[in-house]
Amino acid sequence: MEKTNELATKKVGSLLFSLAIPAIIAMLVSMLYNMVDRIYIGNMPGGTIGMAGLAVAVPIITLIQAFTQLFGTGGAPLAAIKLGEKKQDEAEKIMTASFSSLIVSGILLTVVIELFREPILLLFGADSASLGPAVEYITIYALGTVFVQIAQGMNPYINTQGFAKMGMATILIGAVLNIVLDPIFIFGMGMGIKGAALATILSQGVSAVWVLYFLLRKSPMKLQIRYLVPKASTLGAIMMLGVSPFVMSSTEGLLQISFNNQMSAYGGSMAVGSMAVLLSLYQMVLLPLSGITQGAQPIFSYNYGAKDYGRVRETFRLTFVVCLVYSFVTAGVIMLFSPAFSRIFSNDADTIRYSAWAIRIYLFGGMVFGAQIACQQSFMALGQAKRSLCMALLRKVILLIPLLYILPSVLGDSSLAQSMAASVLDLTKDGARTFCVLLAEPIADILAATVTTLTFLQFYRSNLRR
Repeated sequence: MEKTNELATKKVGSLLFSLAIPAIIAMLVSMLYNMVDRIYIGNMPGGTIGMAGLAVAVPIITLIQAFTQLFGTGGAPLAAIKLGEKKQDEAEKIMTASFSSLIVSGILLTVVIELFREPILLLFGADSASLGPAVEYITIYALGTVFVQIAQGMNPYINTQGFAKMGMATILIGAVLNIVLDPIFIFGMGMGIKGAALATILSQGVSAVWVLYFLLRKSPMKLQIRYLVPKASTLGAIMMLGVSPFVMSSTEGLLQISFNNQMSAYGGSMAVGSMAVLLSLYQMVLLPLSGITQGAQPIFSYNYGAKDYGRVRETFRLTFVVCLVYSFVTAGVIMLFSPAFSRIFSNDADTIRYSAWAIRIYLFGGMVFGAQIACQQSFMALGQAKRSLCMALLRKVILLIPLLYILPSVLGDSSLAQSMAASVLDLTKDGARTFCVLLAEPIADILAATVTTLTFLQFYRSNLRR
């Protein structure tokens, strides 16, 4: 129990960084292997179409990952709070209930995706050109759904006990193996986009084995066979807290569908393909922020359960400042050097020019995204399910998705939109309305960050002053 004792006694600053740095490293490597997939696909013969196929497959991948959030991320803070209350048996009930739920959901998702992949992809924005590579990718990827569920859904239970390096190893194992296997399958064996999918699921399979080994043999909090059939109350508590990250992830899929449809309508295949580039670069902002808040979560949850509100307050202040500074600097650098970042993903001059223009619009609100994620994840770590859910819905469902459809209609004919799109008019069907679609992202990011921060500060004053 040495790790949980550190959560209660070690200096907050050094503890946060000792937990966050391995998580950040893991997130950066995870980002790297996601980028490697896209770099290899983008540089294949017909890479632009391959990237468009990957873009329309991403919402399905996001939906799969949403279920890891529902049962894994939802249960881990509850388990840590129980550990803080010195109730390890209750913590093990929660963890084992998450595990069995992840297995069941993984099997069901595999069946549904394999049976209905083509109509789903068409719904998600695939056209005649991108449907073929999208089907090739998702057919293989879906076979590894259970691996993804275990590797990504159970890893939070390693981190929540304070074993940040072990949690980092889960991601590093899969990421490094994927990076090694990608060129072998894609180019060496001539499998193309199917090779990228195969490399991913094999890597996730190895990560899943690692997670199970640790939670069965090495972890103080262990999976227990007697709890494999969860009680309704335990599963309900997990899902109540997990619904917030589930909504965040699943609405990310809905958001990507909306982006793909709007970009296809106004910009064509190049615009849809550029979304894969934009999402990859946004991950450079998002994933390290997730690493920071992942490192903070055990400190929040354990000390909230132990009623040590002074440590909770100190953890929040430090987390908020670090997240905001990181997002501001990183998003600013990417926008400033957008042509250089675009060249990472493509060797086509038109794609580079278009993506560099889109990056400067799309990432502007990312500079304040650190405030959003710091407050959002703090609500999660403290078990505030309703508040966390409301903030999850705010950015994407209430603000961003409606703006994607409203702004092109309202501002599409304006002189502002026409002038902002002047440099890429020859690359799009309707450059002004494409600009309006991209503009929806920073507007939603800035408004959501402001509201979420004010909401958490109100909670802070009311509940953490005791």
